[in-house]
Amino acid sequence: MKIEALGYNDTLEKYRVVQNLDSFEIGRVILEHKERYVVKTSESEFDSELIGNLRFTAESRYDFPAVGDWVAFSSYDDNKALIHAIYPRKAIIERKAVGKSGQTQIIATNVDFGLIVQAVNRDFNLNRLERYLTICNASNVEPIIVLNKTDLIKKSELNAIIAQINQRIKDVSILSISNLSTEGYLELEAIIQKGKTYCLLGSSGVGKSTIINGLSNKLLMKTSEISSSVNKGKHTTSHRELIVLNNGGIMIDNPGMREIGIADTADGLETTFESIVEYSKDCKFKDCTHIHEKGCAILEAVENGEIDEEAYANFQKMEREKSHFESNLLDRKKKDKNLGKMIKNIKKQRRDNKY
Repeated sequence: MKIEALGYNDTLEKYRVVQNLDSFEIGRVILEHKERYVVKTSESEFDSELIGNLRFTAESRYDFPAVGDWVAFSSYDDNKALIHAIYPRKAIIERKAVGKSGQTQIIATNVDFGLIVQAVNRDFNLNRLERYLTICNASNVEPIIVLNKTDLIKKSELNAIIAQINQRIKDVSILSISNLSTEGYLELEAIIQKGKTYCLLGSSGVGKSTIINGLSNKLLMKTSEISSSVNKGKHTTSHRELIVLNNGGIMIDNPGMREIGIADTADGLETTFESIVEYSKDCKFKDCTHIHEKGCAILEAVENGEIDEEAYANFQKMEREKSHFESNLLDRKKKDKNLGKMIKNIKKQRRDNKY
């Protein structure tokens, strides 16, 4: 296998040369667990960790490797390695860190497509779907909706679900598959491009790991039986992992996400709800909150039935989350800056006292 099969390209090669990283080996992080990393090359895999300097100078989670990253490393005995540098990321899929104010959690990096998987028999939820779309749009990752377990509902029910999606979500591809009968797998395989990276997104039990097994025709990922009492799969994926499929596509599996907190400091929300945001251009006031103002074009469109009420409510809820996250992020940066100044002053005082 050549390194290009893992997604390596000319942009990364130019960076390697310009940054004088020629003396190091290059590989991609395919597994991350408690600050230990498995780095894959064209020939082997290495159990890796960061060099001390990289670890101690890290200012945030962004300074640590994540699944999907390209890294410069040096290897030593028994396939062990030390990571010396992380290559620039072209895309970062992230969400608000659970229980941590103003912090984010990196889901995967250098992703081209986000496969948003929902099980049509129990998991389907338009509001949650719009959250995943916002995560993808904020990361400049192309979303693809995958409706799984279609064998568990009637064809008319599936058509109704697709109609609901098309009413609220525009210009996003929708695929329907069944892990049990493999119906729809040919269409899914057809969109998987060689050398491109796909990240599976969805709740626990929707069949993400089974999809990887189906696409690879191998039992690569552990899966569990569906519970007959709650019609829900047991959560089996406990970490993120990158896998190269037989057709050359690169797939990243993820643990199921119970919370999809918005950490959107870009324009992801505006892209997801573009049809709603378009109306805001006709609002009477430039600083319209679209909640109670007279002359609000969005509110008028909701009242006239031009905008779906549930879509509007979800947009408002996610807008509040985004504002809250950005506020907490600014507070956190201010505290970190003040802490940095305090440490700098203490060090200066110690040097002055020494002399």
